[in-house]
Amino acid sequence: MGRGVIAIERVIARIGRIDDVAARAARERLDALTKPQGSLGRLEELAIQLSAIVGHTTPHTARRAVIVMAADHGVTARGVSAYPREVTGQMVANFVAGGAAINVLARRAGARVVVVDVGVDAPAIPGVLTHKVARGTRDMTEGPALQRHEAERAVAVGIDVFEKEHEQGLDVVATGDMGIGNTTAASAITAVMTGAAASSVVGRGTGIDDATLARKIEIVEHAIALNRPEPWDPLDVLAKVGGLEIAGLVGVILAACAHRVPVLLDGFISGAAALIAARMHPSVTAYLIAAHRSVEPGHEASLRALGLRPLLELELRLGEGTGAVLAIPLLDAAAGVLTDMATFDSARVSRR
Repeated sequence: MGRGVIAIERVIARIGRIDDVAARAARERLDALTKPQGSLGRLEELAIQLSAIVGHTTPHTARRAVIVMAADHGVTARGVSAYPREVTGQMVANFVAGGAAINVLARRAGARVVVVDVGVDAPAIPGVLTHKVARGTRDMTEGPALQRHEAERAVAVGIDVFEKEHEQGLDVVATGDMGIGNTTAASAITAVMTGAAASSVVGRGTGIDDATLARKIEIVEHAIALNRPEPWDPLDVLAKVGGLEIAGLVGVILAACAHRVPVLLDGFISGAAALIAARMHPSVTAYLIAAHRSVEPGHEASLRALGLRPLLELELRLGEGTGAVLAIPLLDAAAGVLTDMATFDSARVSRR
């Protein structure tokens, strides 16, 4: 048994159900606060979920990080993206330099940015956590994108990175990604895991034209037919039509659940990773918070399959974790309402 499998099995064994007692206590406290019951809407739902995840009614959100997994994809040789493969490594360098959108938004949200090279087809970049499993995936139109042991190793990288960040202190983790071609892999994963037609989940990614979109749909359909990934075996799907950064995010999600840390999901790529993680353990979805709904059509399919409602509708399609960090202030607000508001009794306000 490989080290990747051992790490995955160890972390899955630690994932438990969210705390229903804490959820009830949070609801009772919210109902006692100086406001009409339920008047803060989804903010109250979020406060209850945070309490259920952490196991008490005083959830903290101050220590937060966005973990950005980066890797390349062999399928880019088929012309599925408007950008060349080299952009993955170039953008990773931009993350380290602090010049990308995720850096700007994370600074404003008070979140540290952790950049992980789990499979970039470029030399190691200073300032990046380098855990290369391979220099990108193989072309999924010619065979499996990854060997199963590579997918397992990449999941284990995500687990290890999360656990090291958790040791520094972590109340909330946001998921991010970088990888030219990764919407093709995410489309294939989403189609397999949800049973949706490829044509309904493949989108324009970085902004491809109609002809490229039609070719991208054909490529996803061909890759699925050729590799025949089994939806009941999520690691099989991840290996055959997935990506190393998606696998890394699976590990981040699993480890966060094991440590009872809320997971703020970004967009389409994170949604594909969440589909895999949720199939690996049924309790995973209770720990997930959908930050936003991407304009990528496949993201709607993954959110529906996971039973998640997004907090924001901003027509984003960048990735990097941008949508996830934009939702961090909502978690702060939900936790603050629960812990800082006065009750009717303490404020001596008449009840209804």
